[in-house]
Amino acid sequence: PLSFSMAELVRAAPGPLQPYLRLMRLHQPTGTWLLYLPCTWSIGLAAESGCFPDWQMLSLFGVGAVLMRGAGCTINDMWDRDYDKKVVRTARRPLAAGEISTFRSFIFLGGQLSLALCVLLCLNYYSIVLGTASLSLVVTYPLMKRITYWPQLVLGLTFNWGALLGWSAIKGSCEWSVCLPLYFAGVMWTLVYDTIYAHQDKKDDIIIGVKSTALQFKEYTKQWLSGFSLAMLLSLCMAGMNCNQTFPYYSAVAAVGAHLAHQIYTLDIDKPEDCWKKFASNRTVGVLLFTGIVLGNL
Repeated sequence: PLSFSMAELVRAAPGPLQPYLRLMRLHQPTGTWLLYLPCTWSIGLAAESGCFPDWQMLSLFGVGAVLMRGAGCTINDMWDRDYDKKVVRTARRPLAAGEISTFRSFIFLGGQLSLALCVLLCLNYYSIVLGTASLSLVVTYPLMKRITYWPQLVLGLTFNWGALLGWSAIKGSCEWSVCLPLYFAGVMWTLVYDTIYAHQDKKDDIIIGVKSTALQFKEYTKQWLSGFSLAMLLSLCMAGMNCNQTFPYYSAVAAVGAHLAHQIYTLDIDKPEDCWKKFASNRTVGVLLFTGIVLGNL
């Protein structure tokens, strides 16, 4: 329902604005949720015992997630416009289809990053420095598919930076015994959902010569995904123990494990529509964990 409403919003926008909204993937909010949810986990874990998470900070990070996901998509499409023309699923993206020039996309990127900087400047100095440190990952990630079969790992390092930043925004610095296991769990989670996502394009990727974990793992994908999921669950347990989480948190971790197990068991890596469905269902994984964190604190 949310994806449908965002797509309707984009279609209802003025014609000249629509290509820019599609460039930042506003009509496909799943990626924004997957960027935002690790931030909510960290903000939730940093809340005082018996208290709700800081709703102002959750809102601020929500705006930041929309802007930075949009900026990341713009950078990705600028790097990949020639590749995107050769892939059926991406050929209609605004840059690949010629709806927006490279120069205009560069100006648009500058606007998104400027607004994201305004959000970042609302945080404490430690968090400003920490947030700025992630920009190198944002810019270089799209190049990784040309270099390594593990671009999903670099995406995980990029997409889960909020697991560090959320805690520091509340506490003023990172508690590494909590933040590092939470960050590692997020990276493992990204390896799960983005490997599933990559199986949609594996035939085209072979033809145009780009790499992914889907091509690396091949028919052993489910075994790899199971290993990543186990590592994620163990890391979440470690993070919970290091900040004295309670029964609802561990119940949520168990629910996350059940969701991932079902996701992997029923996955058909040769059906793009099933891969998309499984990929999109990971929003539920993130929401389950956030709910467990909130209830655990209370």
